Amino acid sequence: WPQILPGGKAVLFTASANATGFDAANIEVMSLADHRRKTLVRGGTFGRYLPSGHLVYVNRGALFAVPFDVNRLEVYGTPAPVLNQVGYNAGQGSAQLDFSQNGTLIYRSGGAGSGLLTVAWLDGAGKTQPLLAKPGNYGRPSMSPDGQRLALEVSEGSATEIWVYDWQRDTMTRLTFTGTAQSPFWSPDGRYIVFRAAGEGMSVTRSDGSGKPQPLTQSKNVQVPWSFTPDGKRLAFMEQDSKTSFDLWTVPLESDSAGLRAGKPEVFLQTPADERYPSFSPDGRWIAYRSDESGTGQVYIRAFPDKGGKWQISNSGGTYPMWSRTGHELFFETLDNHIMAAAYTVKGDSFVADKPRVWSEKQIGGIVNSNKNFDLTPDGKRIVALMPAENAEAQKAQSHVIFLMNFSDELRRKVPVGK
Repeated sequence: WPQILPGGKAVLFTASANATGFDAANIEVMSLADHRRKTLVRGGTFGRYLPSGHLVYVNRGALFAVPFDVNRLEVYGTPAPVLNQVGYNAGQGSAQLDFSQNGTLIYRSGGAGSGLLTVAWLDGAGKTQPLLAKPGNYGRPSMSPDGQRLALEVSEGSATEIWVYDWQRDTMTRLTFTGTAQSPFWSPDGRYIVFRAAGEGMSVTRSDGSGKPQPLTQSKNVQVPWSFTPDGKRLAFMEQDSKTSFDLWTVPLESDSAGLRAGKPEVFLQTPADERYPSFSPDGRWIAYRSDESGTGQVYIRAFPDKGGKWQISNSGGTYPMWSRTGHELFFETLDNHIMAAAYTVKGDSFVADKPRVWSEKQIGGIVNSNKNFDLTPDGKRIVALMPAENAEAQKAQSHVIFLMNFSDELRRKVPVGK
């Protein structure tokens, strides 16, 4: 959430060690001339400099202010709360507010509840049915191969864990206890869930909750598991590189009574562009992925192993490609939260896709390209999607947009700028 400071010499931004928990994030500033960086505030997100001479930021739904010297890039004095019940999302670090240069504040009320989601079934006709109706900070849903269970992230404060929801029994089972587990994905036999272990590569745990998570790969780079070959002997994942952003990798796997073991990772696609979400086709011959090589994120197909050819599937932006296991269709999401589908045929070594069609007119919830917000059911007839919370309490919390005139005067009264 960057802001260029007046004069264009420095940038204010939020930095978080946990990509899905921002209540413990820091507000930082960097000089653009020499790239010197310093922490201004610990425990806050969405920092903004105001012409009144204040740095304001959000923590747990409250707006705080502290005097800020924009020339020295220093705060002084003690931060003080100046407004409560400001709409924000602890899982994304965003806040729903803005300021005019003449001192007017506009914000959406709601506090921490304004980012809550539910989980629902959605079909191509736009019909929804509740699946996990209790509102929460959910992320990256992943369907089990038999379609009976759902793995997903659940965030509370700055901690994110992986849970499995069995809807037939209406039970939630917690699988991790580190506070930093993300991006669950099922093995084809349903016995294991692989996930991102922040700062440690990838880990694996038994999906029934027996045993403890075990390391699968070791890396200081961000590694996010994404899909298995149908036989479960290879895993595709994306890895972040300081020079090339995200690249696509695969790693061979072996399974025995002791669990899953990984071999040596191999690069699948590494370019200056940002490539993500490598998804194996049901026959293991193709990988669908998203790349921003054209300047906009689009969905592409390459053969596996890669033979150099590629086919662009989306035409107006796309992300999170997913293959139907029962028909020749590739699903993906547009940048405005709609699900698309493209029929395809394979002719020898060529991949031929039809023009993508809107699969459902219903928009789903979540922030695209931040957290995966849907998954396809094994029969390919519906999806499980994150949806905005629609209960009365959540709607009431999000239904007010408020203007505060002369907010700068109020700030100076509550938090004097004089040293």
